[in-house]
Amino acid sequence: MGGLYRRVFGRFWNPYVAVVAAGVLSACYFAVTATQWAVTGEFTRFGGHLLGVAGVDVSEWEYFRMIGLTGTPLERTSGWVVIGMLAGALLAALLGNDVKLRVPQRKRRLLQGLVGGAIAGFGARMALGCNLAAFFTGIPQFSFHAWLFMVSMGVGTVVGVRVIRLRFWRGRPELSALQRLTLSSQEVSTRSAAPSRPVQPFVGIGVGVVVAGVAVVLAVRGEGLLAAAAVFGVGFGVLIQRGQICFTSAFRDLWVSGRATMSKALAVGLLAATVLTFVVIQAGMPAVIEPASLGTVIGGMLFGFGIVLAGGCETGMMYRAMEGQVHFVVVFVGNIVGATVLAYGWDHWGIFSAVTRGWPEVDLVAAWGAGGALVATVGLLVAWFVFSHWWERRFRYPADSNSRKGRRSVPTAVS
Repeated sequence: MGGLYRRVFGRFWNPYVAVVAAGVLSACYFAVTATQWAVTGEFTRFGGHLLGVAGVDVSEWEYFRMIGLTGTPLERTSGWVVIGMLAGALLAALLGNDVKLRVPQRKRRLLQGLVGGAIAGFGARMALGCNLAAFFTGIPQFSFHAWLFMVSMGVGTVVGVRVIRLRFWRGRPELSALQRLTLSSQEVSTRSAAPSRPVQPFVGIGVGVVVAGVAVVLAVRGEGLLAAAAVFGVGFGVLIQRGQICFTSAFRDLWVSGRATMSKALAVGLLAATVLTFVVIQAGMPAVIEPASLGTVIGGMLFGFGIVLAGGCETGMMYRAMEGQVHFVVVFVGNIVGATVLAYGWDHWGIFSAVTRGWPEVDLVAAWGAGGALVATVGLLVAWFVFSHWWERRFRYPADSNSRKGRRSVPTAVS
């Protein structure tokens, strides 16, 4: 049993396995709840509740009317998904001995995390979804807006990488790209073989027992949907922590070090989610389609830009915060602030009228037929995987002076 435990929690999981499992789980969540795996909508509601406690009346804000602000997080499936994800990430981190309080050596990183998180939260809600609802679960729903968001997010990450390389952002001189990559690999290795903290796994088991008890109580009270959301949330949380699933790294690493492991894993995971979601939709479950609007494009770029500045996306910040990284608690706060500011500006600043009103909700199944939408989506995901693989090889094996003859130079870690 000890050997099995060490194999499961003694190291991080293969990203392909973790992301495919997340894709399968997201399709199952859709089949059970008729909703998407999403988090930033609930973050925005958190902001609305906090403003209400502070005496601010948000009942007339159009954005909250659109996404709904009735009840509390404990009365919404989206609320229990977020709670479950945090609990699942904490559970997995404890079982893996990965919880350790960590404060950035450079305190400027806290301000940068707050700013980046706010920009990402603002952009996500302008696009009506983050890397989950507007990307990882949006593409399998055959919503065209998800492809717009993906491309725009990619552009935003490119700009973000350029900014974090500027001296004013970096502050004191940093390590070279090769040193950073080496240090990153050493850090992962060290964390995977972290010194034993015997108490953590027992605390993790306690967290698991509490979560299971809460789910049972919800089910007994007749709140089966909430119980299911909590259980799914725990599953998502375990997967993002053990698989270290971060959409920021998937894009940022392409531009910084050429590493495409997470990018390719996301393509494979989306393939699995697409096929299963297609089956669910064909069985009669209506897809979730959002407007393919200018807001999607602008919001996607802001989101991609913000997550690079912050150092992590919604999934990344959640599991890292549960691992004890204070920086990502600040990113979490920034995300809520940015999303809430967007909710205010939706009608007060005319954002909805300027970038979203009147744009169509493009359902690829309705536009191209079921077979056409499935083939096109699968084909685009395969193309993404091939591009990521080509980019990685191009980055790691730059052509030498004899490249015209088809020869390659000695492989390097980065260009």
